[in-house]
Amino acid sequence: MSHEQLSSDDRAAVEIVRRLAAEVLAPLARETDASATFPRAQIAALAAVGALGMNLPPQWDGPGLSPLALSACVEAVAAACGSSASVLTAHFLATDAVLLGGDDAIRARYLRSAASGTHLGAFALTEPLAGSNPADMRCRAIANSQGYHLAGVKHFISNGGVADFIVVFAVTDPEAGHKGISAFVVDKGTPGLIVGAPERTMGLRGGHVYELAFDCQLGAEQRLGAEGTGFRTAMKVLDNGRIEVAAMCLGIAQAALDAAIAWARNRRIGGQPLADYQGIQWMLADMATELRAARLLTEDAAGKRAAAGRYSLEASMAKLFASEVAGKVADLALQIHGGYGYVGDLPLERYVRDLRIMRIYEGSSEIQRTIIARAITAER
Repeated sequence: MSHEQLSSDDRAAVEIVRRLAAEVLAPLARETDASATFPRAQIAALAAVGALGMNLPPQWDGPGLSPLALSACVEAVAAACGSSASVLTAHFLATDAVLLGGDDAIRARYLRSAASGTHLGAFALTEPLAGSNPADMRCRAIANSQGYHLAGVKHFISNGGVADFIVVFAVTDPEAGHKGISAFVVDKGTPGLIVGAPERTMGLRGGHVYELAFDCQLGAEQRLGAEGTGFRTAMKVLDNGRIEVAAMCLGIAQAALDAAIAWARNRRIGGQPLADYQGIQWMLADMATELRAARLLTEDAAGKRAAAGRYSLEASMAKLFASEVAGKVADLALQIHGGYGYVGDLPLERYVRDLRIMRIYEGSSEIQRTIIARAITAER
């Protein structure tokens, strides 16, 4: 992303995050992955520079970054440590939900502490039987004299077991389809909240995901917005999240491409650098070109987000293309490294593992294609 596209305040924020990513996050990334340890030190460092509130406006103690600058910051974090980026963007999903779906009273209770990093958020939408189609969710919130009784199970919830607050989506009117879904905020330690052990995942090993079971009584003040508005809130949040996933893909894929270029320049085979061989040159050319195209799609989606209009189509296109391209770039980067890319001494195999989930979460590639197709074939 060109600095000319950003304001001076945006540029300063991006440079702070890039410096922190290089100096603090990157040196810890390998051990975080190897030990599957939640990246507490990294998140604390990000909180110290205000990064946990980067998606929020000044009213709620965020810096008011443009979506382009936010994407650049997410990209920088992901390039250094995919696990840290996973935790950070999951937190953004939760705070976006409160910002977009709640009133000022519930925003005041959660957003300022979330922006400071004293409280971490999680976003609980996915269920064992409702992944790609949230409208099939089974989690229920039944109104009673004390507010709501929340009952059900959520699965693959990033930050779920360590979060201080969890935005949970549940059915309040089973007869109303997706218009019968509402959103609630559940605090850590709420009686009836049961947290499973973190899942053992292929990649993003420090970005822990959990199964959460709910049998909780909530006060009515814990509902986000009016009854029945939860699905609309979730879809708006996922539009933002898909741009952030695309930015994560750009960061990790750029790191893989940079490593491949450096390796091709310095690795000598048959008396000459790998970079002198046409086969390697063409691989690098394709990687750089497709990654550039993914970047332009992502910047376009971020620009549409800044304009405050609808950007579901652009967000889906960016997420689809960036995740597919990033997987290809990382795989080719590993191929250029040969056997050295396959061992844990170099980060290539981590890049490949970390990127694989990008084609699945925040809506799989198949779901993105469905969204795109429906948008371009709809009567206008």
